[in-house]
Amino acid sequence: MRKKNVYFLFVILSLCLIVVSALSILYGSKSVDMETLFDALFTNKESFSISVVQARIPRTLFGILAGASLGVSGCLMQSITRNPIADPSILGINTGASLFVVVGIAFFSISSPSQYIWLGFTGAILTAILVYGIASVGQSGATPIKLALAGAATSMALMSLVNTIMLPNSQVMDSFRFWQTGSIGGAKWNMILALLPYFILGLLLSFYLSSSLNTLALGDELATSLGINSKKVRAMAAFAGVLLCGATTALAGPIAFVGLMVPHIMRLLIGSNMHYLLPLSALGGSILLLGADIIGRVIASPAELEVGIITAILGAPVFIYIVRKVKIRSL
Repeated sequence: MRKKNVYFLFVILSLCLIVVSALSILYGSKSVDMETLFDALFTNKESFSISVVQARIPRTLFGILAGASLGVSGCLMQSITRNPIADPSILGINTGASLFVVVGIAFFSISSPSQYIWLGFTGAILTAILVYGIASVGQSGATPIKLALAGAATSMALMSLVNTIMLPNSQVMDSFRFWQTGSIGGAKWNMILALLPYFILGLLLSFYLSSSLNTLALGDELATSLGINSKKVRAMAAFAGVLLCGATTALAGPIAFVGLMVPHIMRLLIGSNMHYLLPLSALGGSILLLGADIIGRVIASPAELEVGIITAILGAPVFIYIVRKVKIRSL
């Protein structure tokens, strides 16, 4: 795709993100107007409507960071595995993060966002290693279908452990139940501050690797002849992807299909150049997550549906379409 068209798409997505962010603050169980938003941002006035706006601002900012993290994470995983259905949820990484978080809640009484992140990241990276190790068994190595099957099997096994730990303890079950569905409704400023360092590090590392990932897409042999250490690049890209999705999952819960849908759609629009695909996946992920959050608030008003439920409803048809379209060569 020509650079001019890519830049045009970038501008369009940036404008869409601004619009969706404004809608996220203005609409919900109680809608407010632009004047109230202006008063909340630039004056010292106090009212119930202003307090509603002030509560929605961290939720919106957290949604932007979380959506971008999941979009970039999915893009990295699809690139390094050459698997169009690679996604933190499909590869079992979200479940690994869930297991470590529920262990922390049950046995160590964790409660702070930073503790959630460390446990979620540890669980995510160990699960990624486990899934890749299982899929690598055999002469054909870690093919796309083997990665998907290994991720599904690992996810089921880990979820059984989560239920084993959670069900006998009603207090743990209550704490974990809301987190498990995937939601940004409880986002606070301390959660944003906790996520921000991991988000920046993961994003910078992924952008740094974009040229190497483009070369790697040409094939390992050609990439090696051009001076690329394919194993090192894949390991670093996997680390960045797991860092982004693990930290997000630890705070927001396992939000599925964002990392699957967004990179695939962007790839259809602009091709596979990682220089463009990564930032556009970040923008698209933020737009999708905030849009799903708005839908969940509006259709269930005055209550709300968690964003993880909405993304699953939106993502399931896309997943079926990708599976039907993509021809997977072998097991």
